[in-house]
Amino acid sequence: MASNVEAPESWYLALLGFAEHFRTSSPPKIRLCVHCLQAVFQFKPPQRVEARTHLQLGSVLYHHTKNSELARSHLEKAWLISQQIPQFEDVKFEAASLLSELYCQQVPNLVDSAKPLLRKAIQISQQTPYWHCRLLFQLAQLHTLEKDLVSACDLLGVGAEYARVVGSEYTRALFLLSKGMLLLMERKLGEVHPLLTLCGTIVENWQGNPIQKESLRVFFLVLQVTHYLDAGQVKSVKPCLKQLQQCIQTISTLHDDEILPSNPADLFHWLPKEHMCVLVYLVTVMHSMQAGYLEKAQKYTDKALMQLEKLKMLDSSPILSTFQVILLEHIIMCRLVTGHKATALQEISQVCQLCQQSPRLFTNHAAQLHTLLGLYCISVNCMDNAEAQFTAALRVSDLTTHQELWAFIVTNLASVYIREGNRHQELYSLLERINPDHNFPVSSHCLRAAAFYIRGLLSFFQGRYNEAKRFLRETLKMSNAEDLNRLTACSLVLLGHIFYVLGNHRESNNMVVPAMQLASKIPDMSVQLWSSALLKDLNKALGNTIDAHEAAQMHQNFSQQLLQDHIAACSLPEHNLISWTDGPPPGQFQAQNGPTTSLASLL
Repeated sequence: MASNVEAPESWYLALLGFAEHFRTSSPPKIRLCVHCLQAVFQFKPPQRVEARTHLQLGSVLYHHTKNSELARSHLEKAWLISQQIPQFEDVKFEAASLLSELYCQQVPNLVDSAKPLLRKAIQISQQTPYWHCRLLFQLAQLHTLEKDLVSACDLLGVGAEYARVVGSEYTRALFLLSKGMLLLMERKLGEVHPLLTLCGTIVENWQGNPIQKESLRVFFLVLQVTHYLDAGQVKSVKPCLKQLQQCIQTISTLHDDEILPSNPADLFHWLPKEHMCVLVYLVTVMHSMQAGYLEKAQKYTDKALMQLEKLKMLDSSPILSTFQVILLEHIIMCRLVTGHKATALQEISQVCQLCQQSPRLFTNHAAQLHTLLGLYCISVNCMDNAEAQFTAALRVSDLTTHQELWAFIVTNLASVYIREGNRHQELYSLLERINPDHNFPVSSHCLRAAAFYIRGLLSFFQGRYNEAKRFLRETLKMSNAEDLNRLTACSLVLLGHIFYVLGNHRESNNMVVPAMQLASKIPDMSVQLWSSALLKDLNKALGNTIDAHEAAQMHQNFSQQLLQDHIAACSLPEHNLISWTDGPPPGQFQAQNGPTTSLASLL
């Protein structure tokens, strides 16, 4: 009799053991694993075993095969059966979580099926703190991906209050920090400040697992640093950035604590340590780019990309590809400034390839990709293509969450119209939208300073020199206040050019010499080229023959470097990307016969 009772458990454990052996084999033998799990149903198992087996089959098929229909069928059965079984929370809510994830990834996606499923699971999980919080996070993430940030914020607020009630200050902080991130995306700065203040207090007062505490501090400081950088406050952010870098050093010395938290609602990690390290490198790169420390930006980008390559060998998390794309976007802008256009173009192509692998990544970065191509087009003097790229970027950008990007695109498009010299109506229409003296559309200090520079550039081209000087002095005042070195260098050299045209050679020299020094420190090849040309003419006018000869030699060297890079870039097959303005990025490029753009602007 005893043997008859134990028999079902024995066969079940044997099949389960075989299935797990096949799943964890190297390489995994998924077909055999699935056969073992399907064999369980031949024994007419009890409901608990049946529901769990459907969940295991759905999970294996979802994660290891492309048979999403069969995976969906098993997960739906697991969810249906488990709701009829008391005290079977883990199977019930894992099935709901996985099924809603699958719904969102099917083509076409079934988001409208995922939402009610998650809502029902949230409703019936209130006595299970871990799953209740996890499902709230999941539904909030789904709303975020749909750009419904209001609903996502509401859910995170509900989660924060629930975590407070069940005594989990750690998870309460996670919910609040996540909400703060969305409020920053919505530019609701009035709500962000009190929320970050509350989060700071919770994080400092919470006593728990050291890695969890430090990860909360990293999350909190990343939000603060991002907030400053969005506002273009490059100098003001330095203390927060220093704290963040110290924090990540502390985390890297801590060992993962295997002791589970006593409160099940605390069973969450924001990001793995290795992902946090990459994120800190990323915000350091963003700061270095805005401040004009381009060699430092390149150093940290190289470190981060090396770390990402290692991580991607073991981890297929989509966030790693997002980090990689954002890092590449920044290093591409860096290369264009430092005179490495050919390398920048190859990296733009790399971003295209990453976006081809993920439709969601392309949707989120299409505007940035067209913007980068627009900047490349300016660097190789393809102004018509630059205009087309910036126009495409404006068409696909989401103004609700990318206002700074919109202002950046419009500023660069205005610079294209100024250089073309015959687009007055379009130019004035744009300038009205980014008027730094009146209702500037974003809070970014850096972008407002850039808008003053664009006004100064236009006034210079129109010969209105006093007006140009006023705008450029405003740019200088703002860029000096926040250590915006590249804007400072550009403003100084343009002021130097104005004084040279007006015949005030001494004052011109006082502007151009520091511009050259700053441009060399950045290094900014275009400003160095411009400054050396001015220094050559200035020293000639002042009778400094030796200095004039030295400046002429410098100018010749910069010209040759830029010319060689220009020819190399325009000869690459990827140069054809400048013609792509619609739809997904092209996968193949035909080779160029040679440069097709004017080199006159470089000489």
